[in-house]
Amino acid sequence: MTQVKPHTQHDVSEDLIASVDLVASGGEDIFPAKPNLSFVAKGIIFGEGPVWDKRSEQLFFSDICGDAIYRWKPGSEAEEILAPTDHANGMTLDQEGRLVVCGWGGRTVFRFEKDGTLKTLAALWQGKKLNSPNDIVVKSDGMIYFTDPPGGMYNVGHVGSDIQRYQEYQPVFRMAPDGSQLSIVTTDFVYPNGLCFSPDEKILYVNCSRERLIRCYDVQADGSVKNGRIFYKYDQPEHGNPDGIKCDVQGRVWCTGPGGILVHNPNGDLVARLRMKGHPTNFCFGSNDWKTIYITMLGSVTQMRVNVAGVPSW
Repeated sequence: MTQVKPHTQHDVSEDLIASVDLVASGGEDIFPAKPNLSFVAKGIIFGEGPVWDKRSEQLFFSDICGDAIYRWKPGSEAEEILAPTDHANGMTLDQEGRLVVCGWGGRTVFRFEKDGTLKTLAALWQGKKLNSPNDIVVKSDGMIYFTDPPGGMYNVGHVGSDIQRYQEYQPVFRMAPDGSQLSIVTTDFVYPNGLCFSPDEKILYVNCSRERLIRCYDVQADGSVKNGRIFYKYDQPEHGNPDGIKCDVQGRVWCTGPGGILVHNPNGDLVARLRMKGHPTNFCFGSNDWKTIYITMLGSVTQMRVNVAGVPSW
């Protein structure tokens, strides 16, 4: 196992500068008055895909440009568990605790099996290569949902060996746990990125980095969705587009975006923002009470305690 090495192209000291602003009714007690950030890992070029495994009490995250996947346990150094990865991006856990990965540059979805081998779950749609799977979630029935924008074919430092685009749309897909069935959930997006379910799984939230908005859908019994609508459109002037998105146990929607991590009530109203000096790409809830947020950044991975628990990952 190799440990994360220092990386000098980004001043990671910026990642520890944060404050709370844009606080509205319902957002007063989400964050501590004085945010206390600390490092999980330094030397990360483009952090992504954070997911907390409560079974083993460890965090997994990817470095897209560094082309590696890491695990980290509190009190230890982050260790590389896979490299190269074809520039892996979003990750989640399935109901058996297996790590399921969006193989962004490699244009696949794959899974770490219990014996340590890797299994490809999806690579093609209607006989043609996927775009570049970005983010991923698992529903309580085991079904896997993932976004498939084209960025893994274009972004410098993210691309794999094939940059030809074969798909007409940028879908959100739904897949059976063993990869045997793949279907399109929606094609409403020009660049679908992060996605998550509400605590009761009745609503699916999907954000769009290019349009700077979040859409939500009513989830049907068969896993399909209907009644797509705009949940929130960002017009804040700060740098940052919607990317990582999660729900807390009270149904609030958290999303990385302009200026940091923004929190919305279930009606879509913006109630608070964790304003960050560094550039957060994604985050997850974790620790035994799910009240720690682990934030992947450009240059590092950080952590911070908050006052509300997130929806647990599998």
